[in-house]
Amino acid sequence: MNPDNLESEESKEKTGGSQAPQNEKGPVQAEAVQKKDELSQKFSPEKDGKKPVKASRKGLIIKCVAVVIVLAGLLVVLAIQLLNTGKRNEDASPVASGSSLEQESVSNSKPGLQAETVTPEEIQPAGTAEPTEAPAPSVVEVQKLSPDTVYSSHAILVRLRDHAVMLDKGAADRIYPASMTKIMTALVAIENLPDLEEQITLTAEQINPLYEEGASMAGFSAGETVTVRDLLYGVMLPSGADACVALADRIAGSEAGFVELMNQKAQELALSDTHFVTDSGLHDDNHYSTCADLARLLENALLNETFRTVFTAHDYTCTPTEYHPEGLYLASTMFQKMDTDTLSNGAVIEGGKTGYTDEAQLCLASLAVIQGEEYILVTAHAEGNHHTEQFNILDAYSVYSQITG
Repeated sequence: MNPDNLESEESKEKTGGSQAPQNEKGPVQAEAVQKKDELSQKFSPEKDGKKPVKASRKGLIIKCVAVVIVLAGLLVVLAIQLLNTGKRNEDASPVASGSSLEQESVSNSKPGLQAETVTPEEIQPAGTAEPTEAPAPSVVEVQKLSPDTVYSSHAILVRLRDHAVMLDKGAADRIYPASMTKIMTALVAIENLPDLEEQITLTAEQINPLYEEGASMAGFSAGETVTVRDLLYGVMLPSGADACVALADRIAGSEAGFVELMNQKAQELALSDTHFVTDSGLHDDNHYSTCADLARLLENALLNETFRTVFTAHDYTCTPTEYHPEGLYLASTMFQKMDTDTLSNGAVIEGGKTGYTDEAQLCLASLAVIQGEEYILVTAHAEGNHHTEQFNILDAYSVYSQITG
């Protein structure tokens, strides 16, 4: 077909001409053209003023894709913010918990370095120029007493709460302890004989030599069976050498074996210049101690409740026996020689152990309570004897009455 003829035909149709086409189509071709026209009308860009369905779906898809992209972007931003927040929390300072700061262990990533612990005291407030110094601990005043106020040539006064030495008169010098030795005798016996009701029988071989030596005695008889408790009071109150030897033989088999235990205990208590030879304190040139050591010994012995009970007793009646049907009565040599145990300043002398030999002269280790405070006083080598003025007791009165608390 000639292109010029087609254009002429189209022109005629537009102008409403009725000129027939030069070449007519066959039936099959005409039917194909008809179907093409129907399809063209069906998918025409506009029909009855409505937009095409295909175009509407395409726009909806585009909008959905855009929304998904926006949401994905928001999720990425939110994730980044959460990661940054978590990192800041990990790097932050110790967090306040309630009203106090928790401790945080900060580890150095370099190998070989140990983690350091940050405490609240190490955290300084912002803007603080210098840390505030903690107030200095208060100093407890220690009253010092003059050595000239005692008759004894050696003495020491100790406040037990803080071990403050309030009086020192040759306290580190060697002295003969005489019967103050029995503090150690009683302590070692208590530690080795826990059953205070155990019965022990004294023998003539134990007692007779002591009478010959002029030792102080509790008054037990040969063949008498008494309890460990009875013997402990016999050691401490009347200062009985008979009670000492009975305990020593029961524990160690001999006085020498028991004295070894006494010296071992002295080392355990760090008594730096003390050595025992007898269990009763009878004189021996190699039997010695110091007032300072004896004060330490008494302080430690008082920690034992059994010892404290015996040491602070004024008197005691032993278990009745066939030799003493009503029980042997024992009285403290210290309290027997005291007019009173309560002084004008309220001091109460709770207990004590006297001592005397010709070489040691008058001695005393005592415990007093003043305004709730406990004090130990040890004095040695005061002139006199059992028949003279008791200057060891007078020293205790003088020293304790001067304490003002």
